[in-house]
Amino acid sequence: MNDFSRRKALGFVVLLGVVSLLSDATYEGARSITGPFLAALGASGAVVGFVAGFGELVGYGLRLVSGIISDRTRRYWGITIAGYLLNLLAVPLLALAGRWEIAAALMIAERMGKALRTPARDAMLSHATSKMGRGWGFGLHEALDQTGAVAGPLIVAAVLHTRGGFQTAFAVLLIPALLALAVLAAARFLYPRPQDLESATPRLEAAGFPKLFWIYLAAVALVAAGYADFPLIAYHFQTSSVVPPAWIPMFYAIAMGVDAIAAIFFGWIFDRAGLATLALVSLLSALFAPLAFSRGFYPAMAGMVLWGIGMGAQESIMRAAVADMVSRDRRGTAYGIFNAGYGLVWFLGSALMGYLYDVSLPALISFSVAAQLLSVPLFLLAGKRLRAAGGE
Repeated sequence: MNDFSRRKALGFVVLLGVVSLLSDATYEGARSITGPFLAALGASGAVVGFVAGFGELVGYGLRLVSGIISDRTRRYWGITIAGYLLNLLAVPLLALAGRWEIAAALMIAERMGKALRTPARDAMLSHATSKMGRGWGFGLHEALDQTGAVAGPLIVAAVLHTRGGFQTAFAVLLIPALLALAVLAAARFLYPRPQDLESATPRLEAAGFPKLFWIYLAAVALVAAGYADFPLIAYHFQTSSVVPPAWIPMFYAIAMGVDAIAAIFFGWIFDRAGLATLALVSLLSALFAPLAFSRGFYPAMAGMVLWGIGMGAQESIMRAAVADMVSRDRRGTAYGIFNAGYGLVWFLGSALMGYLYDVSLPALISFSVAAQLLSVPLFLLAGKRLRAAGGE
């Protein structure tokens, strides 16, 4: 790839990164208060855990269908744009929700929109990152993405600080939503065929999906099972008075800032050390639950820092690794399967942890730590197989 092609590929990654920045400012800003918002509308801890997990289940399950359709139709842009429309416009509609059932439906719709566009978008990104370094390319995209994830909760915190209510905060988030759609339209105009950015086939060729893909998926599923969604953590902060209400979105912003830094840092390491990087991250992030679900302000903050490190890896290098495991014409399907499996287990884990929160907090913490630690040997095994196949 010559310098011009490399710059063009970089431009595409950055442009989609800006779309993600503005999108995350919208829906991550909303997600920073959905737990307390549901609590204010009368929902229980079990309801919060179920809604968060079910939203991920529906969303990630839809990614399987979306990924297959995107590969078969090659209409990556059309699917991506449709997904962003649903994903972004569901957020400001929360300002009109007066019952937790309506709010829950909109939260699930937002997840469905994200699910619809993610496999097609990631397939397009995989073409641009082919010669930039998978970890670096996806890490850069994630860093821009998480910059928005920091900005969104800060916007919400500012609204709450000025004594605006939850509904006002959701309404304000319409602004970044519209800006994201405008930049997305520009990206579609400037890069109508992102697949042309990749001139070579991936290093690992296979007619189907190799065994190491399924081993890798099992490792990712264990991480997903034990990773508490932020609405449940925020619910804990709210109901146990560990963190003042105005500080809850600030804690989320801190986690998202760590996420952005971790994505770049571990993406760089991934391009050099491979899947062993994810084993290291799982060892670190396994410690978040004992701290985040503690009764102290500063331990809770430390827990959110570790939670952010894990999220940075999950949202960047976990996706980057998939591109090296499958042929380019099946990446949409691969990302669909990857995300569907991840989401199914995330739902089961979230529902279980929501139940455990109401029954036994120590049991919740033990489950979270154990699931993540069990992923470590599987990541190491998958890395060994990938190196043997010439993919690392």
